[in-house]
Amino acid sequence: MKQITIYDTTLRDGMQGTGINFTLDDKIRIAHKLDEMKIDYIEGGFPLSNEKESQFFKELKKEKLKHAKIVAFGSTRAPQGKAANDLHINALLEADTPTVIVVGKAWTAHVKHVIKTTPQENLKMIFDSISTLKKAGREVFFDLEHFFDGHKADPDYALQVLKTGHEAGADMLVLCDTNGGCVPSEVEHIMQNISQQQLNPLGVHFHNDTGCAVANTLTGIEAGAIHIQGTINGWGERCGNANLCVLIPNICFKLKYKANCCDRVNHLTSLSRFLAEKANIIPDRRQPYVGEAAFSHKGGQHADVISKADYLMEHIDSNLVGNTRHIILSELAGKSTIVNKLSKYGDFNKSSSEVAELIQKLKLLEQEGFEYEAAEASFDLIMRKTLKRYTSLLDLHNYHLESYKSGDAPSQTVGRIFLKLKGKEVMGAAVRVGPVETLDAALRDALLPIFPFIAKIKLTDYKVRVLNPEKASSAKVRVFITSSDGKHDWDTVGVSENIVEASWQALIDSFEYYYNNYTLNQTGK
Repeated sequence: MKQITIYDTTLRDGMQGTGINFTLDDKIRIAHKLDEMKIDYIEGGFPLSNEKESQFFKELKKEKLKHAKIVAFGSTRAPQGKAANDLHINALLEADTPTVIVVGKAWTAHVKHVIKTTPQENLKMIFDSISTLKKAGREVFFDLEHFFDGHKADPDYALQVLKTGHEAGADMLVLCDTNGGCVPSEVEHIMQNISQQQLNPLGVHFHNDTGCAVANTLTGIEAGAIHIQGTINGWGERCGNANLCVLIPNICFKLKYKANCCDRVNHLTSLSRFLAEKANIIPDRRQPYVGEAAFSHKGGQHADVISKADYLMEHIDSNLVGNTRHIILSELAGKSTIVNKLSKYGDFNKSSSEVAELIQKLKLLEQEGFEYEAAEASFDLIMRKTLKRYTSLLDLHNYHLESYKSGDAPSQTVGRIFLKLKGKEVMGAAVRVGPVETLDAALRDALLPIFPFIAKIKLTDYKVRVLNPEKASSAKVRVFITSSDGKHDWDTVGVSENIVEASWQALIDSFEYYYNNYTLNQTGK
């Protein structure tokens, strides 16, 4: 069975994606996570690009990786020069990594217009650079930049570049679709042409500008490649790179090839979300395998099938990639969905009166604009109330918010809230910028002395959706709030023509969900 090596370029190519940035500490922690995943090669970046990249290689020498090899990235020497005294080549050597990757031009148009030299000099640059690095004892990978475009324009020259890399001693010849413009049929055709040259071993590196990066990579593997390059979550320049979170399980479970990370693939979902957290990006819910929606079922008929034979609706077990199945609540939900949600509170079936009552409540609330597909914590409270297992956190008397602005000074909001907690009348107050922020702060000010657990709860996301924009300023809004205590995450919802009231509903649901599900359970009440 063919063994595939996995090469991650998240810390270089991935960081070229819009909105992606990592600190030095982030990069080191990510490298350790990739190593734990048994990724074979981790590309650390270009040592000459900036001080952070250079420091990364210095700091990583102090770290102990169990599996992965760190790779320094660079380009061939300059035209008319010598690799032995070239700034780029020496930077690769000074990075002191066991493996280096060198990029060389494979498209005559780039040779002419970008590096402004002759095709023959480009071949000399490639040979000199690779052979010099090999003589220094490095494992050398050769990235044939724009290879597929180069092959389409001038196949003979593209093959000359490939042969030159082979003759110079490159350990891996990596065919790159740098513009991301290929489709699988082109990849198959070009790689069949290459296979006749008997130049091995081959790797592939695809960008996603046609949406085909994963498909192209899989085609490349089936056409002979034994090495693939990509990024976690598919991040990268323009539309991104081939997504390793999709490729790895496809290699392990669909193509059934060997890869060192196959025995760690159950950590893939947590790896994907760890990187999203470090990049401060909300994870893509619809991402295959690792997305929240990957094993989610919304239609009542689908949920019913899942309850009877889950393999009929899911192509793999979600646990294989460390993900979780979700049965989603919506107006499309059937009795099976409600029974599934109620199962945490006991044995119920489709004939249970509680099931009928909850379906009716769900449909009425969704007619008002509530949506529980992405706010299951709010629906959990509805279930508790229906089952008489709900304990109220507080009784609201009233809240007051006053926004003001003086001259050129920033606007501010003063808030006061009056509550009854455990039989006591209490007040909270706060001054912040926005009304929702102020309401949250005033509520916490009132609750914290009696309920210290409130300090654990952080609001991590806040979304507003206008439901009927034709009503203009009197439109109804839906507010979603995501909260976390560092161990658990949950989502709540509120709906009103007043954005503050909608926010209040979602906010109080967040606190009451935590109170009912975690605090009361821990105290045994």
